[in-house]
Amino acid sequence: MSEYYYELTIKPMKNYELFLELLTSLTNQAIEEDNGTLIARSEEDLSNVEFGITQFAQALDTECETKCEKKENIDWIKQYQESVKSVEIGNFFIRPSWEEKKEEKIDIIIDPALSFGSGHHETTSSCVQAIDTYVNEGSTVLDVGTGSGILAIAAAKKSCKVDICDTDEVCITDTISNFKLNNVSFDGSWIGSANSASKKYDVVIANIVADVLTMIASDLKKCLNENGILIISGILDKHIDRVKNKFKDLEQLELIHKNEWVSVVYKNKES
Repeated sequence: MSEYYYELTIKPMKNYELFLELLTSLTNQAIEEDNGTLIARSEEDLSNVEFGITQFAQALDTECETKCEKKENIDWIKQYQESVKSVEIGNFFIRPSWEEKKEEKIDIIIDPALSFGSGHHETTSSCVQAIDTYVNEGSTVLDVGTGSGILAIAAAKKSCKVDICDTDEVCITDTISNFKLNNVSFDGSWIGSANSASKKYDVVIANIVADVLTMIASDLKKCLNENGILIISGILDKHIDRVKNKFKDLEQLELIHKNEWVSVVYKNKES
């Protein structure tokens, strides 16, 4: 372990989710969210990441406070791991590998590096809740923007035939590792989005951000079988009407609201 590490704090005045998405793409290290402030830590100098964030803020014409500090290393990775607890969502029990499983629950192991994709963030837990309710054994499933792979793993644990895709090759690699950790497998994968799908699915899941969901709405719907289920998430409540407008030709089954985040479950209407 290095003697020192770097801590980068970012506090955007608006467009918070865009800064979170950018920071996630710029570093594979742990990211902490604290009341509108993003905190990244790494043993590598984060000055270049800070520069990229400030340039992004200027391009968006958004005020953003940043600070990059060099600190004495007190094994923050271990502290972070100790702070990560298991979470129970419906019939699923999501846990880090150092915790014991619950025999009566569907077991998912995720050793998280990020708050997203570990089951604790509202968007992830809402999607797992929807999978528990609406995804049936043997369904064909596409997870768009798979991230850590937790949603695809949840579907695979229900004996579904799962395909995954993500625009970030690192996410595909991480998902493969997480599938192996959980002793399940997926069927197909590709680097890209829903527009590269070659078939239709019983269930399509997209836990991304509102802006991307509106851009790829048509592609997501084209991936659905008749009466297929679409689960979308990553939507701040202030954007929900704009997103819902893009999917108004589908039947809304449920809207899940957790804090400021919204997930929606749709059913494809019979043609």
